[in-house]
Amino acid sequence: MPKNNNIKSILIIGSGPIIIGQACEFDYSGSQAIRSLKEEGIEVTLINSNPATIMTDPSLADNVYLKPLTTKSIIEILKIHPNIDAVLPTMGGQTALNLCIEADDKGIWEDFNVELIGVDIDAINITEDREQFRKLMIEIGVGQAPSTTATSFLKGKEIAQEYGFPLVIRPSFTLGGFGASIVYKKEDFDDLLSRGLEASPIHEVIIDKALLGWKEYELELLRDSNDNVVIVCTIENMDPMGIHTGDSITVAPAMTLSDSTFQKMRDMAIHMMRSIGDFAGGCNVQFAVSPDEKEEIIAIEINPRVSRSSALASKATGYPIAKIAAKLAIGYHLDELNNQITKTTSALFEPTLDYVIVKIPRWNFDKFEGSDRTLGLQMKSVGEVMGIGRCFQEALHKATQSLEIKRNGLGADGKGVKDYDTIIQKLTYASWDRVFVIYDAIQMGIPLSRIHEITKIDMWYLKQYEELLSLENEISSNNLESLSYELLLEAKQKGFADRQIAHMLSCLESDVKSKRTALDIHRVYKLVDTCAAEFGAQTPYYYSTFENKMITPDGVSKSDNESIVTDKKKIIVLGSGPNRIGQGIEFDYCCVHGVLAAKEAGYETIMINCNPETVSTDFDTADKLYFEPVFWEHIYDIIEHEKPEGVIVQLGGQTALKLAEKLSKWGVKIIGTSFEALDLAEDRKRFSELLVDLDIPFPKYGTATTADEAAAIADNLDFPILVRPSYVLGGQGMKIVINKEELEKHVVALLRSIPNNMLLLDHYLDGAIEAEADAICDGEDVYIIGIMEHIEPCGVHSGDSNATLPPFNLGEFVMQQIKDHTKKIALALETKGLINIQFAVKDDVVYIIEANPRASRTVPFIAKAYQEPYVNYATKVMLGENKVKDFNFNPQLEGYAIKQPVFSFNKFPNVDKKLGPEMKSTGESILFVDSLKDDQFYELYSRRKMYLNK
Repeated sequence: MPKNNNIKSILIIGSGPIIIGQACEFDYSGSQAIRSLKEEGIEVTLINSNPATIMTDPSLADNVYLKPLTTKSIIEILKIHPNIDAVLPTMGGQTALNLCIEADDKGIWEDFNVELIGVDIDAINITEDREQFRKLMIEIGVGQAPSTTATSFLKGKEIAQEYGFPLVIRPSFTLGGFGASIVYKKEDFDDLLSRGLEASPIHEVIIDKALLGWKEYELELLRDSNDNVVIVCTIENMDPMGIHTGDSITVAPAMTLSDSTFQKMRDMAIHMMRSIGDFAGGCNVQFAVSPDEKEEIIAIEINPRVSRSSALASKATGYPIAKIAAKLAIGYHLDELNNQITKTTSALFEPTLDYVIVKIPRWNFDKFEGSDRTLGLQMKSVGEVMGIGRCFQEALHKATQSLEIKRNGLGADGKGVKDYDTIIQKLTYASWDRVFVIYDAIQMGIPLSRIHEITKIDMWYLKQYEELLSLENEISSNNLESLSYELLLEAKQKGFADRQIAHMLSCLESDVKSKRTALDIHRVYKLVDTCAAEFGAQTPYYYSTFENKMITPDGVSKSDNESIVTDKKKIIVLGSGPNRIGQGIEFDYCCVHGVLAAKEAGYETIMINCNPETVSTDFDTADKLYFEPVFWEHIYDIIEHEKPEGVIVQLGGQTALKLAEKLSKWGVKIIGTSFEALDLAEDRKRFSELLVDLDIPFPKYGTATTADEAAAIADNLDFPILVRPSYVLGGQGMKIVINKEELEKHVVALLRSIPNNMLLLDHYLDGAIEAEADAICDGEDVYIIGIMEHIEPCGVHSGDSNATLPPFNLGEFVMQQIKDHTKKIALALETKGLINIQFAVKDDVVYIIEANPRASRTVPFIAKAYQEPYVNYATKVMLGENKVKDFNFNPQLEGYAIKQPVFSFNKFPNVDKKLGPEMKSTGESILFVDSLKDDQFYELYSRRKMYLNK
């Protein structure tokens, strides 16, 4: 059946601000769905309150409403657009589904004659209400863990008495495992039961007998209205049951599942999908499998929507689940749609993988002081990375190299844990860094059987680790000269980085690179093609690997490189790596716009990134996508292969910026602002000297590398003092101290966590107002795209502040100083592209806090508020295609736009929630107010000083 031609206009509900448990994977899904529906000539209206995402870009949907996700907003939109025929709620995570149910309960869809597509309400209710789900599974013969529902504290106590411990508490209708817990002992039960009942919006929990040590799997399915079903991807959790899938290391395809059990699981998943309702779209099913010969299968849950794993599965297979799901929702059948990568095979064709992917979550526990860092049923990670390799070991190494936590891969970097008790503790109580600690445990000589007994991780994975350690030991017994071709090639095939091999051989990374080059051991690039090369693929989506040489019939030794280099002029855009606090989806927005602008300027665009959740790693965003770690060795090899005109670093946040020095040193052209200018802005001493020359005021400061130096500087500065390390992101390690004791304690702690760092000590301007400006500069002219005033006082990190555009309380004299300082600094730094400058205003004097000649967190917000494509303009300036004066700037904003930070403190119940110089928010929303008399603005302003944490 072709598409339903009665549907001319669709409302998509987005997922709102980024929070732990619901991140940029829904920006990716929503963006895909919008494009997919617009291809069909359907008008798309979007409601989403998140200004940092591509999804809310005016270039995507026909109508974008940056409004709070409430039924009041839905009614307003439906009144403005009475032609809306249908609502698609499956692309915006749990937030969208919950809003859809609320609107249905209130009769809103019926009142406006809007059809629900992609899922049905019964399916949502059955899957969210754990008791209904359990009964249905038993009815259709699908295994369930022994469990009972409790809607009161007393009932919960009775169930616990019957089951004994350990047991699992799971609240109904929550997201990211919120409120869920494993209870090991009786003493903890009352607290955790109360927390679960409070977390559930209907105050209901299901109490399960814990399946600790069972293996966990996920299947991603698509079904059409003709009941055709494809299993797009099977994902295995390396971690056993007991750790939320969002916090688990996951692998695709499944590695330790027997074929007969896999077939049973497939049949079960399809049966479950069909039994929950009659709908067309995507579905995610999770199973537990007993770790014995019986391989008993139990269903954990089913989500009738695209999920966090859908984005991962789409990037892992090259099959764009959300794009196809949107087409199925409007009536298409799978056999009527083309595979988006091959363009010739059918979408009813299940992907086949001839490579392995490994996903590792990215945590930010250092932002939540006092948080419980062990992993459990409640998700705590803020992002994730994915590595693609020819084998599990290569993919695992690439994923660990993508994390940006100062590790070079597994082992061989001198940073492993050496203490036996610490290792046992981290393995027993699943720690965020256990992926590394397993290696340390094997290195220490702890038997695999003991590691398996503690962690319940399948022995197959542990043996893979053991092989890597054996190889490290073998290489370490050599030196650079004696290292054989075979051994070096094997190390590279198993994912070891040049700098890890250099560590084993006690030489330089560049020496290993030279040896590789001399031995002709080079990366080759392979297509992610959905069909294991069975059919030709037309989409340039690549990963790297190392191959044994083939001897051709004419005797030539060669490797098969599937990435064909064109003779077009090329630009590489470096992505921002995993999502984390301080560097989130806003940099993905900037990278995507940078790619699109470079395309418009006639360049072949090449994207390098390793984040599976984002639009920048969509296979049709750039002309070529390299899904690779944003890690020096991988980047330089791609540069050598592609020979671009240059590399754009200022759109990918601190991740890309940190590579500028090395790129510059190796003779790679940095597009836009030079490395020297980027470095000058980061070097507080040189930057302050520049400010003196420009006659621009800044707070008194000093730099220190020891606690003694810091104490001496404090004598000249006067307390309070703001202490911060250099070259960090999101205010990491920043703190306001009010006496010498606090100063010494903080400096010692900082230097222990970031050795050899240059610490900056500023006199803190107590009671100052904070403001910031973003501008585009071409080296001659400066255009200020926006000036924002923070509602909270100076001292709360800019990412955690409510900020208004335009300012609401700065006089003309102060505004003129901000404009003058911004222009002077941008020109003095020879900025080509974007620059963000932060100010403290006290007694009508504007002081400079810092300048960042790169894209900032606020650029997407300003672009959305003023309805102007500023990143597009800035990229064209960087490329030298345009000057600032070429653009017709015409910002549109009535009243004020307020950037509101959103926090995920509910994931960490015992954490200090006070705000200070270190950023803690995970996302943001945008609020438009007509005037300062608006109640919402008044409330924000009245609470502005409440959270300041010195």
